[in-house]
Amino acid sequence: MIDFVGAGPGAPDLITVRGMNLIKEADVIIYAGSLVNKEILNWSKKDCKIYDSSKMTLEETIAVMEKSEMEKLKTVRLHTGDPSIYGAVLEQMNALDELGIEYRYCPGVSSMFGAAAALKTEFTPAEVSQSVIITRAEGRTPVPQKESIRSFAAHNATMVIFLSAGLAEKVSQDLIDGGYDENTPAAIVYKATWPDEKIIYTTVKNLAESAKINGITKTALIIVGDFLKRKPARSKLYDPAFTHGFRRGVEK
Repeated sequence: MIDFVGAGPGAPDLITVRGMNLIKEADVIIYAGSLVNKEILNWSKKDCKIYDSSKMTLEETIAVMEKSEMEKLKTVRLHTGDPSIYGAVLEQMNALDELGIEYRYCPGVSSMFGAAAALKTEFTPAEVSQSVIITRAEGRTPVPQKESIRSFAAHNATMVIFLSAGLAEKVSQDLIDGGYDENTPAAIVYKATWPDEKIIYTTVKNLAESAKINGITKTALIIVGDFLKRKPARSKLYDPAFTHGFRRGVEK
């Protein structure tokens, strides 16, 4: 059995209890060394074989999994955040399907939620923003035209942009060309929940300049939207006059 495990956004104690227990039981761990906090490996057994996938190809990674399975070893494939978001996890699962090797999936806390915690805010405050677009800028990996940042920008919704800190100038221009006002608030969150976490508040227009001044080219999220203004907002759920299935509202 291969266990795909989300390591969380960075802080070791933000991994799930299930994920931690799987690491403790693992005979083999393949982890994304360029992104996963190595402190998480402190839970592994002394005789656990550990591989850094940042130096490996897909074929090499699968070969380790296949060998471990033949030797009846417990294998953990440790990804940063939650593997379902830009984790390149599906190609591994497809390869395991072809080999007839069973696997499970343990979700993790995404860096976007670590970023929201760092910003001490909510992505979807009532009557301000009700949708979150998760995307990335086109770089060496193409992006479908209908899913470009420019096309999404027309919605003016909250946007969380992964893997794009080094393309901040392009991101800024695409956001403006797509429909965001250049003064729309934005934030760059570097290594959310890590000890060296850094938050830069800026605007869509000044994204590139802010990233350059702070020397940020990777391991950061670009977050855009009016929710960052922290306007006074109140949901209906806790309004005294609002009736729902658990409470009858009282008219003011």
